Amino acid sequence: SCLTAHSHSLSLSHTHTDREAMACVNSSVAMDCVVSSLPPVCSWSSFHDSPLFRNVFVSPYCGSCLGHLVSSRKHSSFHCIASASSLAPLAAVSEAVTGDWFIRPHLRKLAPYTPILPFEVLSAQLGRIPKDIVKLDANENPYGPPPEVMEALGKLEFPYIYPDPESRRLRAALSEDSSLDADYLLVGCGADELIDLIMRCTLEPGDKILDCPPTFTMYAFDAGVNGATVVKVPRQPDFSLDIESIVTAVEQHNPKIIFLTSPNNPDGSLIEDEDLLTILRLPVLVVLDEAYVEFAGKPSRITWVRGHENLIILRTFSKRAGLAGLRVGYGAFPLSIVQFLWRAKQPYNVSVAAEVAACVALQNPSYLKEVKEALINERERLFGLLKKVPCLLPFPSHANFILCAVAGGLDAKQLKVDLAKEGVMVRHYDNKELRGFIRISVGKPDHTDALMCALEKVMPKMCHIIASKSQN
Repeated sequence: SCLTAHSHSLSLSHTHTDREAMACVNSSVAMDCVVSSLPPVCSWSSFHDSPLFRNVFVSPYCGSCLGHLVSSRKHSSFHCIASASSLAPLAAVSEAVTGDWFIRPHLRKLAPYTPILPFEVLSAQLGRIPKDIVKLDANENPYGPPPEVMEALGKLEFPYIYPDPESRRLRAALSEDSSLDADYLLVGCGADELIDLIMRCTLEPGDKILDCPPTFTMYAFDAGVNGATVVKVPRQPDFSLDIESIVTAVEQHNPKIIFLTSPNNPDGSLIEDEDLLTILRLPVLVVLDEAYVEFAGKPSRITWVRGHENLIILRTFSKRAGLAGLRVGYGAFPLSIVQFLWRAKQPYNVSVAAEVAACVALQNPSYLKEVKEALINERERLFGLLKKVPCLLPFPSHANFILCAVAGGLDAKQLKVDLAKEGVMVRHYDNKELRGFIRISVGKPDHTDALMCALEKVMPKMCHIIASKSQN
């Protein structure tokens, strides 16, 4: 049998070989194919390797081919749809096909991202009202936004009108705040949206990104969503970057993007200028996430995008301005890159409420500075207290959280569970790099006090269990 190509469809004749049929398929520009009057016996395997034979409209007259197509659906990329002439003969097909058949194969294997649980879910699980839960697991700003933000949100005039697709007002305010022209800036529904947008605009399926774990896990997750391969260059024992290994990995694997975070999440370490410049000299797009830079005591590198064609800087209002719940972040891009992201981004990605809140927050820099200083002071106090806790080894941090190694034979995950029973939430990561650690967000002074009280309760119990096990 053979497929004879026409301008926008393929019809079947019975006069040529399978090889000639595949030549027709592979030379055709048609992506929607009509297969009609297939003979009782024919070879579907010939078509499985054709990248053009995607959307297949099958006549109800060839049961043998149809059955073969359905039985092999998990191993092919064919989409089987009945012809307009009759749907009844395909009833068996609709019963055999499950919804996951339509999902891209690599997504069927993707592990879901593990998010932090919100207050209402924690309240139900712990049997506590939200105000009795000390939430130190998501690096949120417990002080919230400036009070003017709540007033402005209560006075929204046109919530029924779509937002400005270019976020002009916010970008103008950010331009003044960052000393960078608004043309370099793009606003997103949180920095997470921009991470995904960058990948969608730059990565082909099978392209590689460079990741330096332990770090923010969204980089590897979004790479998986976009069909990219993650090349890992683990950090040094002190969580600093292994620059030599990064250079080698770029040379050997030719990744398109490297994702860096400074301060790094989850340990709070910084990237030195010299190390960043070394990486910028490599043939790779460098995405530097500065979500926590306000707490670092060092200036942002946001203006560096003017001089580096391969540098992107990401920022957020979640930590700085206490707007995590409204999802608003932004990025600074070289002009040669940002023009393409404008084409690909969703037109109304930043809500009216988010833009208003961010603009109003920027109008009160004294409040933002006061909150920042309060969190930095509390971070230093928390660090000193944690150093006194047996079996906890805190790492110095330049962010609004502290990473602690859990030593002495104690189980880090169990420590998290026991603290939760006391109403204190901390973060534990179930991966090989961080299985023996917990991360504690910096809160208000009373949050720190509650944490220390909870640790005083649970640590002796855990130590007693360990001692009992060792005696047995």
